[in-house]
Amino acid sequence: MRHPPPAMTDRPKRTIDTQAVHAGEPRSYPYDALAAPIAQTATYTFRNTQELHDYFQGKTEREEYGRYGNPTVRLVEEKVAALEGADDAVAFASGMAAVTTTILALVKSGSHVILFSDCYRRTRQFVKTVLGRFGVEHTLVPPADLDALKAAIRPETRLIVSEAPTNPFNTVLDLPKLAAIAKEHRVKTMIDSTFATPVNLRPFEHGIDLVVHSGTKYLGGHNDVLAGVVAGKHGFVSLIRDLRHVLGAVMDPHAAYLVHRGLKTLAVRVARQNQNAQALAEALEGHPKVKQVWYPGLPSHPQHAVARELMAPGYGGVVTFALDATLEQGSAFVDALEIPRIAPSLGGVESLVEQPALMSYYELTTEQRLEIGIPDELIRYAVGLEDPDELIADVLRGLERL
Repeated sequence: MRHPPPAMTDRPKRTIDTQAVHAGEPRSYPYDALAAPIAQTATYTFRNTQELHDYFQGKTEREEYGRYGNPTVRLVEEKVAALEGADDAVAFASGMAAVTTTILALVKSGSHVILFSDCYRRTRQFVKTVLGRFGVEHTLVPPADLDALKAAIRPETRLIVSEAPTNPFNTVLDLPKLAAIAKEHRVKTMIDSTFATPVNLRPFEHGIDLVVHSGTKYLGGHNDVLAGVVAGKHGFVSLIRDLRHVLGAVMDPHAAYLVHRGLKTLAVRVARQNQNAQALAEALEGHPKVKQVWYPGLPSHPQHAVARELMAPGYGGVVTFALDATLEQGSAFVDALEIPRIAPSLGGVESLVEQPALMSYYELTTEQRLEIGIPDELIRYAVGLEDPDELIADVLRGLERL
């Protein structure tokens, strides 16, 4: 079906806290329910053939088939669009489904894509191995290096892809400058803003064309759902939605319900995670057994000045640090922690910890990991909602056991 743009009634005036609770929702639901209903159906019926004619002639707005739209999914799309300050949004079954479908919608054989080398590894893998088989070329440029980016642009360049902040080193790209370069060369931009969330950063407001989220992380917020969302201008979102209809990576209605419920507490959760991560980063920096901490809220971070300009009210919930230790000693540190669970995700209410060398890059040798900037002693800590003093005490105890 054709989807109308989200209502604009409260978006310009309300704070992110109020928008997270109310934006993109009707004043009342069927049966006078307060909570959003789950439209658990694969298809939709028509009362008669005239209604069918009216639908295909664009005279009525309604759903036809589950792959093309769902009322519960639409609530997620409208709320994310409102939170991002975007025209519209389209939801997917996972964050990678959102990324891959978006890229496929914008490139064709002969196109050229630019990625920053610290992009999410699966995004890099898709561009390098999958798109390459279909005649799409790519260039990797160093993290946050806008001069290298500008030099890499070709006449056939169609898309620039990055994260803000990046995983795992929290690199914060100067988005207004990136957007200006892209517009000068008529190149589209896509930013994965999963780490920041709309609470801390809204790339669309800085001139970025498309903003992607892994809804699995902060938007859902409880480590119990897979989801992805892309927000942007009407034309781009419509193009991506049409391709989703074909590829079929649709968000499940029950998953949409969980993401929608999670979005209502997004602002308060992220505020607490901002505070927890800042406190943990400050406690780690300067510790004799910690070589370096990467957190945008620290003045020592390479892009702290940029982050201070772009991110508010905080700098996110992920703290990455390098121990003065071997891979095995790093494992002993992780195993000594009592509060966080060992897991590869982030953004939920529970704190999670991992060694990237053993989790995301296990199949590579130490030398291969170093080539892409992942040392054995690296730790990524995704803070949850626990007491910050207890999180810090737990980490300090773990460090003392090294």
